[in-house]
Amino acid sequence: MSFTNKISLLYPNIEDTSGKDAGFLSIGEETAHNLGLDKVVNDLSDSESERAYIMRVLSHMTSSPEVAEYRAEVFEDILRFSDLRKEIMAILDKINFLKDYGSFKKGHEETASTFELIHRLEEINDYIICVEAIQECLSGCDIQSHGLKNLKEHVETIYKDHAFGELKNDIRGLRASTSELKSVTLGVNLNNRYEAESIGLISINNKKFSKSGVIGSFSDAITAKKGGVKEGNEWKEDYHYQPFNASTDDINSVVARFAKFHTITASPFAYITMSAVAQGDPTSDVTRYMDNVVNHMLYLTVKNLKEVLNKYVNITITEITDLIPEFMYYIRWAEYIEKMQAAGYVFNRARAVSGDTTSAVDIYSLLLAQSHINDKIDIVVNDLKFDPEHSVYILTGANRGGKTTITVAVGLLYVLAQGGIYIPGSSFEYVPVDCIYTHFPADEDKTMDLGRLGEECIRFKELYDKATEHSLILLNETFSTTSFEEGYYIARDAVRAILNKGSRTIYNTHMHKLARELDEINASVEPLSKGDTDAGGEISGDARNSTGGFSGSKVQVDETGEISGHACKAQSLVVCSEGGSRSFKIAVAPPEGMSYAEDIARKYGVTYDSLTGKSGNQSV
Repeated sequence: MSFTNKISLLYPNIEDTSGKDAGFLSIGEETAHNLGLDKVVNDLSDSESERAYIMRVLSHMTSSPEVAEYRAEVFEDILRFSDLRKEIMAILDKINFLKDYGSFKKGHEETASTFELIHRLEEINDYIICVEAIQECLSGCDIQSHGLKNLKEHVETIYKDHAFGELKNDIRGLRASTSELKSVTLGVNLNNRYEAESIGLISINNKKFSKSGVIGSFSDAITAKKGGVKEGNEWKEDYHYQPFNASTDDINSVVARFAKFHTITASPFAYITMSAVAQGDPTSDVTRYMDNVVNHMLYLTVKNLKEVLNKYVNITITEITDLIPEFMYYIRWAEYIEKMQAAGYVFNRARAVSGDTTSAVDIYSLLLAQSHINDKIDIVVNDLKFDPEHSVYILTGANRGGKTTITVAVGLLYVLAQGGIYIPGSSFEYVPVDCIYTHFPADEDKTMDLGRLGEECIRFKELYDKATEHSLILLNETFSTTSFEEGYYIARDAVRAILNKGSRTIYNTHMHKLARELDEINASVEPLSKGDTDAGGEISGDARNSTGGFSGSKVQVDETGEISGHACKAQSLVVCSEGGSRSFKIAVAPPEGMSYAEDIARKYGVTYDSLTGKSGNQSV
């Protein structure tokens, strides 16, 4: 019996576990922190291992619309069926997803110890539990997602296979016999100095020892509480003494090793009591040592275990158990979204599309909503579009007007959508990005050696080299640590380079001059023309970027080899003010002020009018 087709709820058409990250790029810890993703994930679960898994899924991105839609379908099913979630959670309670499944390898059956075999036995029993539980809970739901339908079909195939019934019967029988092994009786022969002369195996028992058991009776007898030492070695049951090999094990050494994990009193009698070994105790190798004891005594049981388990050595336990953390990922997000919806916040499914146009309607900051889960506030919603005409946004506005908030909100929008999770807003039809790159102000201790501007330049160069035309770049006050003129000229070249690459970008800055001169910057990025094709109609290498796309242009090639398209453009995006008040609404429009200095000066009363008490323009 062997089912080798991999099933995943996160990765469509996966063939093997190692392929899960093929074509995926990591956004990195710094970007995840800049986006506040760690704050969101920390609110999903109290389990550190669960948070780590969720973060890993979200931070690995691909521009494939297929992956995003596959996940979105599965999440919608999980969100719709609360009973399904409860039943899956029952499976989670039975099986810890961090357990090391699949540890029993083919070819080990001849050398495997009893404890390894019993572990394998429990492993397969967990497999049976998973198959039956998943089959039962999926059969009662009108699931729509391809992921859950594939899983349902896969599990039903396993469940209906005739070998599965045989497996259940075999495992049931083995577990019934091994479950009766509760204790081991050891016999110790003493010399005239009451030293252990030999030690042997007497019996296995279906009850654990207590003071009233065999050892207790021996203790009472030797101390003459019940008539003294009994003559001979006759027992009430048919016990057989099976000694260790004296030629390979000095008996006192054996007893000394047993003493590490047993309580032993050797004077005036040998009294051995089984006791637990604390986890992490260096003597925990008792399992390995006891294997020799148990294998010798349980020869027939071990032989039977090997014979039965050998039939099922090809069963891949992980094909089912790997789904447990994937289910957990969707369930934790479903619980979170339901909690946010109950607080009055709007969430909807995003739609991954092909092409070059992304449209977001009534989106808002998830971080802001999360921080007001217990006291809902009216959060300002905004619309945003990315297309060739709006490829790069230079975002300006009043100080503390929400520029960073909207920048981060857009980044989280893509992370959630591509993770299959509902987004905060009315709708989000988007072209997936292959990765997100952020450039936020660094901590001072990271800029000591290079200086702030040098550190900024190095980070931007690394970011730019990694980004592609399918990436999202989020810049927050980049190149603002030097004088305005120096920062402006560096920023101007950076924007031109990004336009040439074609990456979707939001550049949050106080350099209003940069936004005012976008016409000139846009004019410097030329569209492709017929001259970019060679005599055979092939597109020249210079027109292509490193990914095989067309740098800075959205291009189509017709049947005759003619190419058409236009360069990506940057637009000015402002956080609007209404009568001097911050509205937190954004709009594509020219910048409203010269720089943030004016806003700060007004706030703290250091304008000319405020300082002199005069009004109106004053000539100098």
